[in-house]
Amino acid sequence: MKRDPKAIRIVFMGTPDFAVVSLQKLLDDGFTIVGVITAPDKPAGRGLSVQESPVKQLAIAHKLPLLQPIKLKDPDFLKQLAAWQPDLQIVVAFRMLPEVVWNLPPLGTINLHGSLLPNYRGAAPINWALINGEQKTGVTTFLLKHEIDTGDLLLQKEIAMDEKDNFGTLYNKLKILGAQLLTNTIEQYIQETITPIPQNELAQSNKSAPKLQKETGAINWNNSPQIINNLIRGLSPSPGAYANLQGKLLKIFEATPIDDNTSAAPGTIDTDGKNYLRFACAQGWLQVEELQLEGKKRMNVIAFLQGYRF
Repeated sequence: MKRDPKAIRIVFMGTPDFAVVSLQKLLDDGFTIVGVITAPDKPAGRGLSVQESPVKQLAIAHKLPLLQPIKLKDPDFLKQLAAWQPDLQIVVAFRMLPEVVWNLPPLGTINLHGSLLPNYRGAAPINWALINGEQKTGVTTFLLKHEIDTGDLLLQKEIAMDEKDNFGTLYNKLKILGAQLLTNTIEQYIQETITPIPQNELAQSNKSAPKLQKETGAINWNNSPQIINNLIRGLSPSPGAYANLQGKLLKIFEATPIDDNTSAAPGTIDTDGKNYLRFACAQGWLQVEELQLEGKKRMNVIAFLQGYRF
């Protein structure tokens, strides 16, 4: 006899607002959440006041049992987790789990990932899909195993990427798409209508999504305008792609690539001092639309040019 997906005992693990949408969707759809695990509170902002994670705030609002372990192998944490008697665990934007955690429930642990696996395994799949100029991306649910993002695939949902999408807009689209995929996955998984697919049976020319480093955002004007614009899109609104403007750090959040057979050296600045600012690249120009100079606020290029002298 097949089980009722709404009756199984689920433990949810997640931290940022990407995970909040999934947890809220599970609650709205009537799934049984017996506990939530999220990151410990940490100082943030200028005043370094202690901040609760978005997932913790939602858990408290719904009076859900909550754990915030520092170490996932801590015996006290493992004892508390086992006491919840989960049938299934759900992970959305949390952290790498040890086997003693992901292998605890009889039904295993399902992870939601922001890419079409096996492409873009790693910490920053949304960023790298944009940086690499992909035309489509999506979300994937899969069963956790030892190596990160390598477990058997359950379901996927594809989405076309708009040329104006940046990390912020695509992140918001995927967190909603992912929440829907997650509920569909749980229902079909419990009703045994999904056949998990091993990732090693799929194509192996896979692109990775490593954690972003500071140097990831450095603009190389020797690249084409389109390649540079993809980098900007992939890092906007945060952490931002950057270059140097007369000795100061310049972050660029929005730009327009212009194909042109310019003879100007890469990095050359061109502006009328009022309406436009552009940088020479290989095979064209990058026209800046929104930017932030070191020590200043983020602003559009016209507002910037009103107060800046070259």
